[in-house]
Amino acid sequence: MPALTIRDVPDDQIQTLKIRAAQAGKSLQAFMQDLIAREVSKPTMAEMMERLNRETTARVSATDIVAAIDEGRAGR
Repeated sequence: MPALTIRDVPDDQIQTLKIRAAQAGKSLQAFMQDLIAREVSKPTMAEMMERLNRETTARVSATDIVAAIDEGRAGR
């Protein structure tokens, strides 16, 4: 598994992360791995829009719609 190095992180931010890791009962490394895993599991807005487009695209023709309406009216 590749390593990830982040340079120039301010000391106060590192201290906050260490405190949060300790509060979660984790090492800083485990805490950061969880943080990264949570972030990459969330889809981006662009990914969500693509998914919505894919899932909401109707595959019904106007002819199908008119036929369904006519069928409904005939069943009254």
